[in-house]
Amino acid sequence: MQPEHTSFARATVRPSGVASGLGGQKAQFTISKGTCFAFFAYDVGPAIDLEIAAQCSAQTAQRETIPHRRRTPKYFEYQPPPLRITQTAASLDVGPCKTLPTIDLVIYDFGAVSVSYAIDLSGQGANLAQLSDLLSDNAALLADSRRQVEQLIERIGPAVPKANISPLVEDYVIYQIDEMSPPASAEAFINAHGMQVAQVLRSERQQLSQQEIDDALSNRIAYGTDDLAVIDWQAALVIDPDAEDVRAVLEFANVELLELRYLDDRLDKVLDQSYKSLSRRRWGSWFRLHSGTTELRRLAKLQMESAVLFEEVNNALKLVGDQYLARVYRLAAQRLHIGDWDASILRKLHTVESMYSKLVDYQNNKRMELLEWIIILLIAVSILMAFFPGQGH
Repeated sequence: MQPEHTSFARATVRPSGVASGLGGQKAQFTISKGTCFAFFAYDVGPAIDLEIAAQCSAQTAQRETIPHRRRTPKYFEYQPPPLRITQTAASLDVGPCKTLPTIDLVIYDFGAVSVSYAIDLSGQGANLAQLSDLLSDNAALLADSRRQVEQLIERIGPAVPKANISPLVEDYVIYQIDEMSPPASAEAFINAHGMQVAQVLRSERQQLSQQEIDDALSNRIAYGTDDLAVIDWQAALVIDPDAEDVRAVLEFANVELLELRYLDDRLDKVLDQSYKSLSRRRWGSWFRLHSGTTELRRLAKLQMESAVLFEEVNNALKLVGDQYLARVYRLAAQRLHIGDWDASILRKLHTVESMYSKLVDYQNNKRMELLEWIIILLIAVSILMAFFPGQGH
């Protein structure tokens, strides 16, 4: 995650049967076939018209779908499906490795873009922790991903009428192992290489405590006997040659976290501005009926846009139909503290509603008081006119 990411407290859970290696030393293994995927999520505007974006893009674009490996109901899908653009790009050095010469950009209708890079892991194993350390807060990938998003916005400009790339960014890494040597079941691999896997997930080169290892490996899920996904807060290890569906869910969870962070930060700023605006009201503004209209309109607009974005993000992926992927998402949401961010945003939306109600009450009371003074003045004028009867003709 990037430095601006605000992490909530993480509880430590100790799973059973997890070893840190053989005799406390690193057991060796080789990845015969595997790929590392590095994701960077950005918010680029309040909404994106995917149909216009597809027409404006010169690269091959297609609507993103979740592969149905298992028996999955037809209604399990994105709503609406995001747009995936695959394009060529210069390979970037990541230590001894290089990114593949293609990147994927996934465009979501609620204003988010996810950029993904791929690195071939063949022959890696003992050096996986080193690669993880190099990928942590990698300035080259971060700068290139932002440049890719900026170029994308230039191409699909008409699809993003209010384009504004947020400085916030969320990154996530998935290490997918298709084949390894020596061959081992997924669970046996974790038991034998627990220390190395924990170091990879936490981007640490130093020896970790058993408590830290247990915590890093606690969120595990498997569908069959030969596949496994270990999900942590900044990276995941997936042992499965056909894990496109799991990757899609984890990528979306990273995008969701970005949007929740963006919305939470936006609510903080607007609430602070509104509070300052209300605190420095002057006595002269009492006579101006429109003095609170600007704050009311801004709060009403914010409340509506925030509520719509919150619902769009939370309802973008329908997981009711696939119990396994729903469990994958729940584990990812637990690690990324999606529920805590949801609660924080709902609390602030309630504060916005409360502030809006107070502003409305203030405006109504001001109008009523002004009308009362007008009535008093009219009564006073009518009384004075009684003393000057000739002035009435």
